[in-house]
Amino acid sequence: MSLPELPNTRNPRELRKALLRLRMEMHRQEIRHESSQLLEPVRRLRGMGGSLQEGLGIKHAPLWGLGAVVAMGFLTGKGARNGNLSRLVRLGGSLVPLVRLFLQNTRRH
Repeated sequence: MSLPELPNTRNPRELRKALLRLRMEMHRQEIRHESSQLLEPVRRLRGMGGSLQEGLGIKHAPLWGLGAVVAMGFLTGKGARNGNLSRLVRLGGSLVPLVRLFLQNTRRH
């Protein structure tokens, strides 16, 4: 990120070009800084996910988290209070791959 060279001339056209280059570089640096600030929460979440997996010894923790979110969605979603049996069937159908994965991992150990 080197700054553009300033011309040694007093030519107004060259000075305007140099000023424009300086402004463009300033805008690039602002965009770079703001994008790094926007991505910081994502980096922290990725770090927390990795530390959670390592600290608790949970394999496939993101998959289990997704399964929990799906289960909560089915149980607390719209129409859950009506006692729809089809909702429970769909919940079971969506959790079958997670249960299979869990059972395969326990058999390997």
